[in-house]
Amino acid sequence: LFLVPAGIINETHEPPAFYGVERNPIEKDIIPATWWAGGVSLLGELGYGFSYDLAVHEGLKTSAANQYKVRAGRQFTSEAVAKDPAITGRLKWTGMPGVEIAGTIQHQTNMTQSSDPTAGSANLYELHGIVNKGPFGLKALYARWNLDGSGPAAIGADKQYGWYIEPAFRINEQWGLFARYNEWDNRAGINGNTRKQQTDFGVNYWPHPDVVLKADYQIQDNDDGKNQDGFNLGVGYQF
Repeated sequence: LFLVPAGIINETHEPPAFYGVERNPIEKDIIPATWWAGGVSLLGELGYGFSYDLAVHEGLKTSAANQYKVRAGRQFTSEAVAKDPAITGRLKWTGMPGVEIAGTIQHQTNMTQSSDPTAGSANLYELHGIVNKGPFGLKALYARWNLDGSGPAAIGADKQYGWYIEPAFRINEQWGLFARYNEWDNRAGINGNTRKQQTDFGVNYWPHPDVVLKADYQIQDNDDGKNQDGFNLGVGYQF
């Protein structure tokens, strides 16, 4: 049982490790963090700052009923249908202090575990970069799914993508400020505006390295006109 090596938050998802009360929507609806799987994983170092991960594991199980949304396909291992497994590979470079660049590719032989004859294989492509220099930080991530089959294509779910950029400033060991722009679409293959956009800005306060208090404000523009603007307050800890 392991965390799928994709994105930034999935493997390090404890609240003190990221900005904002809620996880960014890209690593929620496109990379469905927290996303774990049962399988076999191999990892190692290649030298010159390069490392790799290669895993074979249970895949997702989406369906037409949930519009082939990625997050709805998580199986949580204990009762997972593993008829059609997934293969995930990641290459990561950390050859410069404070810098990480990584990319992940995943292939799944059938996104519905062969339960839907109108759906087929799926591929995930993800690329991200992290830069931390002194008090300044920057994160950027892009992820995209391509789903085969007439079922996903009929509702535009054959293409699902998202990206965000997040600058941050660490005032001291206890206080940090951030802003983030997010854009994502779980039905990007259909004609029309199904894209969602969200801007977040806020503050983190760490009274202890393992404890964080968070406050942020979000401005979200939804395709259905039901915008979700408002503020979030949260307390997080890790142990």
